[in-house]
Amino acid sequence: MSIKVLIVDDSAIVRKIFSAELARDPEIEVVGTAPDPYIARDKIVSLKPDVLTLDIEMPRMDGLTFLRRLMKYYPVPTVVVSSLTQQGGAMALEAIAAGAVDVICKPGSSYTVGDMSVELIEKIKAASHVDLAKRTQNSDTETSRLYLTKTTNKVVAIGASTGGTQALQSILSALPANSPGILIVQHMPEHFTRSFAERLNETCAMEVKEASDGDSVITGRALIAPGNFHLMLARSGANYFVRVARGPLVNRHRPSVEVLFKSVAKFAGANAVGVILTGMGADGAEGILEMRQNGAFTIAQDEASSVVFGMPKEAIKLGGIDRVESLEKIPSEILNHL
Repeated sequence: MSIKVLIVDDSAIVRKIFSAELARDPEIEVVGTAPDPYIARDKIVSLKPDVLTLDIEMPRMDGLTFLRRLMKYYPVPTVVVSSLTQQGGAMALEAIAAGAVDVICKPGSSYTVGDMSVELIEKIKAASHVDLAKRTQNSDTETSRLYLTKTTNKVVAIGASTGGTQALQSILSALPANSPGILIVQHMPEHFTRSFAERLNETCAMEVKEASDGDSVITGRALIAPGNFHLMLARSGANYFVRVARGPLVNRHRPSVEVLFKSVAKFAGANAVGVILTGMGADGAEGILEMRQNGAFTIAQDEASSVVFGMPKEAIKLGGIDRVESLEKIPSEILNHL
């Protein structure tokens, strides 16, 4: 009797190649494929596969969140197949903790899986014999943490106030076009942020624009909070996007650096870098501390290069900073970490 397998991966190329490779083995039958967890859920109920192969970075819901829910309500032996699950890495361990029977890492250079097909087939066969009822599950399967331990998408969050326009010009103009997505809160009145973003866009290799609600956070794009609106990071599956909303003043500001940093701490965790630049007051100090506590790498502009050493000083005082650097060195520090 053949082992019925459902392939869950958002890449059509991967689904096609996996299906072809697995079909070579007479003991395996690929009964279906799914591009995201919501379609997978329906196919699991209708097709009743013996084993799943599951990617982690997918739209609408990431693979680990889906796996935790699956193991709670409808357990199916699952082999996680992702470029994030290097042997012994944090994501591999997290996948096992979430209920995966085994993990396998996709080739880093291409989607050709000829070299890994033998290993994948062996893991599927082994998984088909696992009795999930005997596997002890962590009682905290639905974690309150909303970020993945690691993703291929990275986020840089920058907060600035007095003197920040020149500082941001210096940093963004030094970053290459393929830099990770950047979110910026600069204390600035309504209507001024659009022209500021347009001016930066003309001089920087990255695309720079005033953020609109729902904008994707992608490589090569910097989004600046509109004046009088808060900017917040959000996540759909493994994809990041932003929310732009009025909301109350926070630390007497809208947009507030605090609001941005706390949303990045919540949704990006260790996949983020936080940068707090020149400015008066303490806006962002608690938020960047929260980012650091959730695994982000954090940078403060030093006193010598700051127009006003208020916001960086307060962040340092709270213990929220990994590295204090001059304005000139911050771009390379961001890139070196990521």
